[in-house]
Amino acid sequence: MENIDIEKLTVNNCSELQRIAKQTFLETFSESNTQENMQKYLAESFSTEKLSVELNNENSEFYFAKIEKQIVGYLKLNSGISQTEIKTNNSLEIERIYVLQDFQGKKVGQILYNKAIEIAIQENVDFVWLGVWRENKRAISFYKKNGFEEFDKHVFKFGDKEQTDIMMKLILNN
Repeated sequence: MENIDIEKLTVNNCSELQRIAKQTFLETFSESNTQENMQKYLAESFSTEKLSVELNNENSEFYFAKIEKQIVGYLKLNSGISQTEIKTNNSLEIERIYVLQDFQGKKVGQILYNKAIEIAIQENVDFVWLGVWRENKRAISFYKKNGFEEFDKHVFKFGDKEQTDIMMKLILNN
């Protein structure tokens, strides 16, 4: 197996982040959504301005997974008020773990996930949570394998469609 390096991002990584974010999102969701909704979402969610703000946010962290210096995936974590829904100080949100299609099944996602849990333990949070599209069976299975349990649902507006995300959490401290 290839060596996978994890690298924390700074605002200087904005264009690289934009490239990997758009590519992995397209690979993951384009079959299930209209081209119009995809283009609108990519333009809004991964604009240089939006990503720069996120990279400069002290309550959000991004990490690249690299194999031989090639970016093959990324992780986004949110804490405190930057979490998308549960805005507590005793939790950490995994907002995104995305891996290029060609590198899925090569433990890249697991290594990014392990990094998230390592950070959660360092920050001494009680639980880690995330939202995952209910149609993304592969991701749901991955999180269940790692001990996550479903606890709620929420609606994710994607262009002119409403989609349901399953909210999952992993309790770290009882």
